[in-house]
Amino acid sequence: MASPSGTNNGVGPRRSLSRRMSRMPTMMDGEEDIHAVDSELVPSSLAAIAPILRVANEIEPENRRVAYLCRFHAFEKAHRMDVNSTGRGVRQFKTYLLHRLQKEEEETKPELAPNDPMEIQRYYQMFYRRNVRDGQHTKKPEEMAKIYQIANVLYDVLKSVVPEHLIDEESKSIAKDVEEKREQHEHYNILPLYAVGVKPAIMELPEIKAALQSIRDVDNLPEFQTPEGNNRSVTDILEWLALRFGFQKGNVANQREHLILLLANLDSRKKDNQDYGEEPLLNSLTIQRLMDKLFKNYRSWCKYLHCSRNLDDEDLKRHMSQLKWNQSQLLYIGLYLLIWGEASNIRFMPECLCYIFHHMANELNGTLYSNVERISGVTYQTIPHDEEYFLKEVVTPIYNVLYEEARKNKERKASHSSLRNYDDLNEYFWNKKCFKLGWPFDVTKADFFRQPVVVKPAKGSNQVAAGKRKRSNQVSAGKSKPKTNFVEVRTFLHLYRSFDRMWIFFILALQAMIIIAWHQRLSSGVIFDEDVIRTVLSIFITAAILNFLRAVLDITLTVNAWRNLKFTQILRYLLKFVVAAFWVVLMPYAYSRSVTNPSGIMRFFSNLGADWQNQSLYNYCVAIYLIPNILAVFLFLFPFLRRTMERSNQRIISLFMWWAQPKLYVGRGMHEDMFSLLKYTLFWIMLLICKLAFSYYVEILPLIEPTQTIMNISVSSYDWHEFFPNATNNIGVVIAIWAPVILVYFMDTQIWYAIFSTVIGGIEGAFSHLGEIRTLGMLRSRFDSVPRAFNKTLVPKDEMKQHQQDNAMESRNIAKFSQVWNEFILSLRNEDLISNWERDLLLVPYARGDVTVVQWPPFLLASKIPIALDMAKDFTEKEDADLFRKIKSDDFMYTAIIESYQTLRVVLIAYLEDEEEKDVIQQICQKVEDSITNRRFLSDFKMSGLPLFSDKLDKFLKLLVSFVPSQVSDVNEHENFKAQIINKLQDILEIIVQDLMHDGHEIIKKDQKFERVNFTLSENRSWREKFTRLYLLLTVKESAINVPMNLEARRRITFFANSLFMKMPNAPNVRNMLSFSVLTPYYNEDVLYSVEELKQINEDGITIPFYLQTIYPDEWKNFVERIKDPKLDYDDKDRTELERQWVSYRGQTLFRTVRGMMYYRETLELQCFLDFTDRDDNALFSGYRNLNVHNRTDRMLKERSQALADLKFTYVVSCQIYGAQKKSSETRDRSCYSNILNLMLQYPSLRVAYIDEKEEMVGGKTEKVYYSVLVKGGVNLDEEIYRIKLPGPPTAIGEGKPENQNHAIIFTRGEALQAIDMNQDNYFEEAYKMRNVLEEFLKMHHGHRRPTIVGLREHIFTGSVSSLAWFMSNQETSFVTIGQRVLANPLRVRFHYGHPDIFDRIFHLTRGGISKASKTINLSEDIFSGYNSTLRGGYVTHHEYIQVGKGRDVGMNQISQFEAKVANGNGEQTLSRDVYRLGRRFDFYRMLSFYFTTVGFYFSSMVTIIIVYIFLYGRLYMVLSGLERRILEEPTISSKALEEALATQSFFQLGLLLVLPMVMEIGLERGFRTAIGDFIIMQLQLASVFFTFQLGTKAHYYGRTILHGGSKYRATGRGFVVRHASFAENYRLYSRSHFVKGLELLILLVIYEVYGRSYRSSSLYFFITFSMWFLVASWLFAPFVFNPSGFDWQKTVDDWTDWKRWMGNRGGIGISEDKSWESWWNKEQEHLKVTTIRGRVLEIILAFRFFIYQYGIVYHLKISHQSKSIVVYGLSWFVMAVALVVLKLVSMGRRKFGTDFQLMFRILKALLFLGFVSVMTVLFVVAGLVVTDIFAAIIAFMPTGWALILISQACGPCMKRIKIWDSVMELSRAYECIMGLVIFMPIVVLSWFPFVSEFQTRLLFNQAFSRGLQISMILAGKKDMNA
Repeated sequence: MASPSGTNNGVGPRRSLSRRMSRMPTMMDGEEDIHAVDSELVPSSLAAIAPILRVANEIEPENRRVAYLCRFHAFEKAHRMDVNSTGRGVRQFKTYLLHRLQKEEEETKPELAPNDPMEIQRYYQMFYRRNVRDGQHTKKPEEMAKIYQIANVLYDVLKSVVPEHLIDEESKSIAKDVEEKREQHEHYNILPLYAVGVKPAIMELPEIKAALQSIRDVDNLPEFQTPEGNNRSVTDILEWLALRFGFQKGNVANQREHLILLLANLDSRKKDNQDYGEEPLLNSLTIQRLMDKLFKNYRSWCKYLHCSRNLDDEDLKRHMSQLKWNQSQLLYIGLYLLIWGEASNIRFMPECLCYIFHHMANELNGTLYSNVERISGVTYQTIPHDEEYFLKEVVTPIYNVLYEEARKNKERKASHSSLRNYDDLNEYFWNKKCFKLGWPFDVTKADFFRQPVVVKPAKGSNQVAAGKRKRSNQVSAGKSKPKTNFVEVRTFLHLYRSFDRMWIFFILALQAMIIIAWHQRLSSGVIFDEDVIRTVLSIFITAAILNFLRAVLDITLTVNAWRNLKFTQILRYLLKFVVAAFWVVLMPYAYSRSVTNPSGIMRFFSNLGADWQNQSLYNYCVAIYLIPNILAVFLFLFPFLRRTMERSNQRIISLFMWWAQPKLYVGRGMHEDMFSLLKYTLFWIMLLICKLAFSYYVEILPLIEPTQTIMNISVSSYDWHEFFPNATNNIGVVIAIWAPVILVYFMDTQIWYAIFSTVIGGIEGAFSHLGEIRTLGMLRSRFDSVPRAFNKTLVPKDEMKQHQQDNAMESRNIAKFSQVWNEFILSLRNEDLISNWERDLLLVPYARGDVTVVQWPPFLLASKIPIALDMAKDFTEKEDADLFRKIKSDDFMYTAIIESYQTLRVVLIAYLEDEEEKDVIQQICQKVEDSITNRRFLSDFKMSGLPLFSDKLDKFLKLLVSFVPSQVSDVNEHENFKAQIINKLQDILEIIVQDLMHDGHEIIKKDQKFERVNFTLSENRSWREKFTRLYLLLTVKESAINVPMNLEARRRITFFANSLFMKMPNAPNVRNMLSFSVLTPYYNEDVLYSVEELKQINEDGITIPFYLQTIYPDEWKNFVERIKDPKLDYDDKDRTELERQWVSYRGQTLFRTVRGMMYYRETLELQCFLDFTDRDDNALFSGYRNLNVHNRTDRMLKERSQALADLKFTYVVSCQIYGAQKKSSETRDRSCYSNILNLMLQYPSLRVAYIDEKEEMVGGKTEKVYYSVLVKGGVNLDEEIYRIKLPGPPTAIGEGKPENQNHAIIFTRGEALQAIDMNQDNYFEEAYKMRNVLEEFLKMHHGHRRPTIVGLREHIFTGSVSSLAWFMSNQETSFVTIGQRVLANPLRVRFHYGHPDIFDRIFHLTRGGISKASKTINLSEDIFSGYNSTLRGGYVTHHEYIQVGKGRDVGMNQISQFEAKVANGNGEQTLSRDVYRLGRRFDFYRMLSFYFTTVGFYFSSMVTIIIVYIFLYGRLYMVLSGLERRILEEPTISSKALEEALATQSFFQLGLLLVLPMVMEIGLERGFRTAIGDFIIMQLQLASVFFTFQLGTKAHYYGRTILHGGSKYRATGRGFVVRHASFAENYRLYSRSHFVKGLELLILLVIYEVYGRSYRSSSLYFFITFSMWFLVASWLFAPFVFNPSGFDWQKTVDDWTDWKRWMGNRGGIGISEDKSWESWWNKEQEHLKVTTIRGRVLEIILAFRFFIYQYGIVYHLKISHQSKSIVVYGLSWFVMAVALVVLKLVSMGRRKFGTDFQLMFRILKALLFLGFVSVMTVLFVVAGLVVTDIFAAIIAFMPTGWALILISQACGPCMKRIKIWDSVMELSRAYECIMGLVIFMPIVVLSWFPFVSEFQTRLLFNQAFSRGLQISMILAGKKDMNA
């Protein structure tokens, strides 16, 4: 089989295949598909052979034998690397490669020589000559990089084939040359720093040259010596730093480019090109500005810890030259960036990075200057470290601590208080104790590295890695380190602790209002009564008690952190507790000693202080107690003073501030300027006045009189056994009445906030010019001012001359507007939002040309010419002035006529070749112009001929538009076209001279036939555009008024035009703009829909393309028109691919996101073009799209535009598992990989970062090693740019998304960073405004701060998918517009919400990144970046002149999971230190804003539900005890007043909180008539049902999270929801959150109705309970109402079958919850497995409420004979016990006898049945049982059984120990079956009626889809019949 590979004499080794390899099945199916990509499927442990296989695939078309030799070399190398094939997938891959080599050895023969050694050498030499030698000065750097890579591999193969002594000299010489130049031709990211030959334009930019020269200044740096004693040369300062500290090569290369781009961008903004000169130099101020920004946090940290900074040595600066100083500054910058670039997960710990930099900068100083360590005096060594030294010695020990802490939180089951998260570990470095860590780290002694003694080994894939970490860096054992500064304990008390000032204010206000209201019925002037005032002053006792509670919480909630707190912090907590306890004792004592002054309030106040000896002790106590509050008010009024004091690090001020708040590194000096403070203070003062007035007059005052009456009523008899019959004042009734009202009092501030924010947001939006252009009519009326607005806002000011009357300048401005407008319109066409006809109507010419008027888009001039013709034809007046006055009254008509006339003249003259015939046209035109000038036009021309002239001209132009000579291949057709054109031209001239002119026959001579025509004009693109435009002007009628027809196109055009009139920063030149990056995290979502997915049919026979074609019919029509365009010549394969893209662009796919973000680059190139052509009118007026790359000037212009775009913009997609997808054999993974690769190939500037997991051999064993890798698109595959080794798996520590962002953020560039989610989109016209937005970072706000986060608005593009999507779209739109508008201004509490906000990148990379990542607590990772930015002195703004698209969940279950995730996140936020610090350190009014716009909203949602429960349980108590009957029958009390007081809370369950902002925003931007119409339609589509249902979702998951935890990321999916969810699926999802609660409320309402009907007569009852009935109906049936085909009979039958199967299936290991009820039931209790004892106790206490039913109802049974004895209740428990025993017997019988003893089991059931009948007969006959008692008993005993189940679940471990857990499960199964039946029966009934299903379909989807759905069903039926 093997052929000789040596010479003919047998010299050289034989190339034979090893037969020792065992034959195993190949690793892939479909081998023919895998050959081309086998290089991408190499197992991670064999990654070194991947380049060899790539080369083999690359050269195979040229020389198959050499490709075979390359693969053979790869096989041998793989065998040497892993002889025993122990690595994962190695055996399969080697077997596959072996099979292929066996086949190719037979098929391939040498082509260039007789044997393999000569073959490989000749090919190697030929390859060098053809590609390296001849191409190095002509090929681009990226091409040369690939060529050199191939050359290196070829030489390695050559050496393995040819013995060394037989390698000829030419090959050796070539190899030496390649080796020397290899570094000059490596793959690069943006800057080919070492490229020779043809350098890209970006390397010719002077700012790049200046930055490069600065970092290459290595003069005077100490030299490093190799172990052999030789000096080690370096090329730049980063390489020097790498040698000094041991940084990785990939990190150095990455940060080298990063630093160069930062310096270049900063420097270019302060200079023009002319300022650089021949040898560009970097400005010293540039370096200083970067230093100041990069090290601001480090300097603040040093100042906070009172330690000296290891940079900015002024003494050194005075003794150094400027160049030397610049070099030292760049060394510091480079050092920090290298630390940051390799820090991995430690990037989330900014002060830890400060600590590392502090010590490494100290070493750097020692190396540079003194060469002696300051402390020990040891001389610093200059021996270079290896490139992983920093990773191993610095990063890995800290990572190991993070990893070990994360392992404690397996499956998110550990409590936050038992482990240290990122914040705890970072805050360790806020204390000077951190310096005890030493340098280098002493991991064996330092308490930071301490871990518990017993550490469980890691499982699964991380076991090896964990073992490696334990070997490489041992950590000290012992008691684990406690939390730092804060403990996240699961309790609702965090809400009080964080926002105690708010709760104290509301409680004191409530107390005061109740006291005043209580006395007000006696006197109207009660407020001036001294006794009342003294009573009101008792609020200070309450205040003392509440402050004491806060002090207690401060101690109890931080116990786990006390071992890590400073002594001063502990002392402060204890003193606070002592002082609070002192006031709690003193205040009541002093109040009891106070003496009432009988002389009235005036004397009281006049004597206050005059006779201080006789003043009440209580008054003095109050005065002293208020002193801290008075000081706080003083500092509140002078925020600059408070800000200065808090930020001060002076010890005397710190001591003064110590009592007010604990000393922390963050959260100091967050107070706003005076103007901002006044704005939000006024907002809240007005709101609180309205809220308190409403509460007093509507909620509190009406209840006072009924309460006093109730308290005076004496009740002697009850309807049940009363345990406290002698209780006075009916306190139970008072509590039942007041409890819901008090809760309403505490939550209705949320309602008032919604009202006030709506009004303020609407006013601010109006002043911001939002919605001024919202319709096409408005656009037409103001379009003439759009170009001026464009040039004012989007054209750089330095390019605009001050004298606007300059015609040339005006022409250039119009040309610039035209360029941008046309690109905008073309982007709409490419997105299929408009048709070709609409595109032509919307385009404008780049330049006026021969036209003297502005050439507006034809859609503005639609029907103007036909109307003018009709006007002139029918004009009866004789004066020209009257006609011209009518024409000029319409500016667009006038310009259309002038343009048409002048264009027609130019066309006719140009089209005719004969000069005499041209003169005829000139004479006619001169005649027209003279007659107009002399006002004789009507007399010289006959208007009656105009219609005929217009008709012939239309036909002539139509021929010109459709005739392109080169596209007509048929000769006869060609000649026919020419003849028709000539004929129509002759007709036109004949009509002009005979039918229009009185003396026209004199102009044309007899021999002039007008047959010589220049048909070549039709080949010219600009002339064809003239023909088309003129044809449209003359022919388009009223139909163009509605152009564009597509609603999305209209919205985008009107928004863009409107935004030009909004306030935005002026646009800078591209060269002067801030540079920025976009970062998109991606995991495993859809990239591009596959053909199989497009063909997949759901249960209704609907495919995704059909669905989209019916939703977007106009866009589909435009798409079909585009792909069928003969000019584009698409084949079937292209059309299939385009259809995939069309569908994907309408989904929430990565393809859509990338396309949108790459508009940034397109607009940047266009902006560069416009900047560069400001003095080149030819290029400007010829058009951006007409650039000719073959023209040197145009090519240079385009290359320079691309260079600047590269300089300013970078887009990185963090595809976390791209490496795994590349190697996977799964179809979906392979599809994702290929689609991502295609994106990189389609967009060359796109970069993909991923985490690469490799297996490496260490000591004979394989270990997993992780890398951050950056790749870009190559020729056909990806090319690796950077590879940086990581200390371990980066995503094993925290939340997935922030960790994914964090690993990729090092590859971003620029000064700004936009965070873009995977479900977002962008638009060309909005991307054009990006440079304006970036200028916001340079604006000073109120004199002292620049923004750190710039917020942008979003457009929700999923609103048209379904009614639910529309609801969510409106809700989200209101939040991202009016909501965030108010948050930013005036409230100043806008943070970051995961939207397209732009970050100050340098600010955030030095402060922990753009998100937080601690597991579980930072579930809502995005908002924490806003919290972090604010706490660290950041400033967040919001702007609405630009928008970015965003998709939302569109199906009921998707939306509910999303809401659950957000509610989970808010629950975790409530426990977090960030919320605590913001709540405590904001001033009072800003704290209110913060609370009600974050966690307070979710707490209010939960309280809204609790109000319903408390109201109904209070009424249950009253109605079952008989108290309500006796009170309402009392003649002295007004029942109407009582029920009116309770009616106020009924407004708050209707889901109306979100409606007000929604209506206001729609009204503002689309008109209030539209807003009201949309509101009505939403109500008709049951929007209130949807919002009420989601209210329950928020309340359930928020409350459960705080009580028990269990928060997790919920993948909602972002597909198209055309799927029917089964009943079982809905039940699983909503059983606990909605169904159980809904049924409970239903029972309460039924009991309240049944047992209170006999005496209740008030009509307000229905109004009070209506909202609750609505709530119950929404919670029970909303999932089915909004479920596609939810009431289809066949679906209902299938759902019932599926439900029975699911309920009956047994669970077990490996059985998922969607397969078995048992598995689901066990999973539903996971939160109880991880909860605390406190959580279990609370669950048990809450379950006790269900016992009330049995206790109350049994006394109302007829069989009880009105007995009130406790024995009745005892007998009811006996009945309950008997029922449970019987059920247990049946269950045991079924299990034990159901199979083997079937007869015995039947006998047992018969006996039980007979016994039951006997007992019931006796009860009916003897005991007086009636039928109603049976139903009442069911309602009484069912809740009791449910309570027993809940208690058993809470006591699960005990139940399992006493062996009754199975019984509990079976009882639960029975209850679940009953609940399922109760919910399912109404669905069955409604499904009987076909019209219900049709109505539901119309309700869910728009009308077009409803029709399409019916058609699809009909067609499917026909197919079945035909079959």
